[in-house]
Amino acid sequence: QVQLVESGGGLVQAGGSLRLSCVASGSIFGIGIIDWYRQAPGKQRELVAGITRGGTTNYQDSVKGRFTISRDNGKNTVYLQMNSLKPEDTAVYYCHTVFRSLGVWGQGTLVTVSS
Repeated sequence: QVQLVESGGGLVQAGGSLRLSCVASGSIFGIGIIDWYRQAPGKQRELVAGITRGGTTNYQDSVKGRFTISRDNGKNTVYLQMNSLKPEDTAVYYCHTVFRSLGVWGQGTLVTVSS
């Protein structure tokens, strides 16, 4: 079993920054890629960024140059540094991984960007 717990969300003005954290616990040695997704009100959940165990990253085009995903394997934690935030970044942000072919999701953390 793997559990993911997110933290770091909050209310920020446009142009501001937040850093989200995702802590993994349980059978962590089976974890490979960890992703951040987000879901805005009335919209589908979308992939924001992902990182492999070795540190290879990928980003959604709309966040490239503004968001940075990183990983500390020693702390079993993945971070999402979000800079130059825009109102359209407002969403619940979820951490996700696949363990034994099953998707595992955290409970989500709300990010609200005011204009």
